[in-house]
Amino acid sequence: MFDPSHYIGLGLGLGVSAGFSPGPLTTLIITESLEHGVKGGLKVSLAPFLTDAPIILFSLFIMGKLVEFQQVLGGVSFAGGGFLLYLGWLNFQMQPVLVQGGTGTSRSLLKGAIANFLSPNPYLFWITVGGPVLLMADFFTGALFMGCFYGMLIPIKMGMAVVAGRSRAFISGSIYIWLMRFLGLVLCGLSVILFADGARLMGWL
Repeated sequence: MFDPSHYIGLGLGLGVSAGFSPGPLTTLIITESLEHGVKGGLKVSLAPFLTDAPIILFSLFIMGKLVEFQQVLGGVSFAGGGFLLYLGWLNFQMQPVLVQGGTGTSRSLLKGAIANFLSPNPYLFWITVGGPVLLMADFFTGALFMGCFYGMLIPIKMGMAVVAGRSRAFISGSIYIWLMRFLGLVLCGLSVILFADGARLMGWL
């Protein structure tokens, strides 16, 4: 049940996919990098460090109330699998990112924190995907999952800030689009793992 390789694989796969996937935080990283340089984008990319802790605690509180109800957790795992399939489908629909430069005073870190905290994506992820994974892990494997997830997510977001700040070509080019489509396949593959976890919780496997 506590196979470290299982949680390492989930953490790495989900971290890479979340790092590259489009969303409010990614758009803001690109916008701030274009408007205020690489430094502005890097500040936004650190926003999850400020906002994810209360989101994770909130999600674990909710899931902790349901931990004794195996079938409910199984249903949540199925919902998480469906959420990953939806994100994968969004990746397949990805179009070139077009961001207009702008003006104004940079408050990049604050903007990033607000965007991440008010976005529904982190809540959906931690309630339907990350939370159930942590509840099924022990302390060591849970820490492995978190370390691998954020060890991929944050550096990738920072890398996007550097690339966007120095060149629009990659963000709006075909390589980025094909990378998104590949990550869409990764997300679909990871959804199968959550569906399997849900089936085990339901007693079907």
